[in-house]
Amino acid sequence: MEFYIRPINVGDGKGINELRRMPGVFENILGIPSERIKRNEDFIVNMDVNQHVFVAASKLQNGEEMIIGTAGLTVNANHRIRHSGSIGIMIHKAYQNKGVGSALMNALIDVADNWLMLVRIELTVFEDNKRAINLYEKFGFEKEGIKRLAVIRNGKYENEYLMARINSAHIQ
Repeated sequence: MEFYIRPINVGDGKGINELRRMPGVFENILGIPSERIKRNEDFIVNMDVNQHVFVAASKLQNGEEMIIGTAGLTVNANHRIRHSGSIGIMIHKAYQNKGVGSALMNALIDVADNWLMLVRIELTVFEDNKRAINLYEKFGFEKEGIKRLAVIRNGKYENEYLMARINSAHIQ
């Protein structure tokens, strides 16, 4: 399976919307079933300089591109916490455990470490999302705590782990 990583573009909203509503993806992100394509397009159009978003894409046999994953890094705008950012990632159900998540994480960490010189990157993840937790730990993220009853999923309140990666190379 071949895929490539590129920055998000205007026009990617439809593919991202399909990904966000996909069974096997939807349950582990903060979307809702009624989410519309326009919401995703508006997000792309209104991104600011603190948002760095990549997509993983694959070419279909007919030559069209299919978005198979996306990951974003948002740098905190507050001056006192500009050394940190938060990330989010989602991968198409059929492409999980095939290197797509690692490729997207590499892209985010490259931007964070080598271009923005962030010290801290953080994220939240459902307690039972073992695949995602393994991916994050592979990239140096550590569990810092539990956010109890943080998110609604399938009619229940669920806990999330707060995880972070500290890049001590940028600490003086």
